[in-house]
Amino acid sequence: MNKRTLLSLCAALLLCAASPAWLLADGHGKNRDRRSECGTLPRNAAYDESCGGCHFAYQPWLLPSGSWKAVLAGLDDHFGNPVVLPDDRRAELAAYLEANAADRFPSRRAEKIMRGLGSATPARITDVPYILHKHHELDDAVLKRPSVGGLANCPACHTTAAQGVYDDDNVIIPR
Repeated sequence: MNKRTLLSLCAALLLCAASPAWLLADGHGKNRDRRSECGTLPRNAAYDESCGGCHFAYQPWLLPSGSWKAVLAGLDDHFGNPVVLPDDRRAELAAYLEANAADRFPSRRAEKIMRGLGSATPARITDVPYILHKHHELDDAVLKRPSVGGLANCPACHTTAAQGVYDDDNVIIPR
């Protein structure tokens, strides 16, 4: 391999390695690297089964660890319903939620959530100022539609909510 080919190959490799940074430069468009928006979250079967069996299994980075601790401590009255979990399952969920909460998870969106909270520990994801701000233009009538069911029903409009992608490119507001 000659010097020119070697230099071209090195330049191409450097460009590929640096590409996520320049894809994110403007923060808009379908070509950006979404992992830096929401991070790559490890799945947890116990969480998906225990929580996702009754409602959308929210990504832990949507709330700080203090909020998740309060949620787990209040399972006797979990938003109007009692939830009974064996101690080992509760401990597994606590470890998963704490490790991946907004104050510990490395993503831009988690950082924005934390920046808007200050020292608050909201009990609900729908009380997070960042999330309220992102939805402030929605009319209450839209949220009251049976097809939407309220701000807590993320997958009603965010078609990629299950993957933790909440960008505008994947929003379809049902009628």
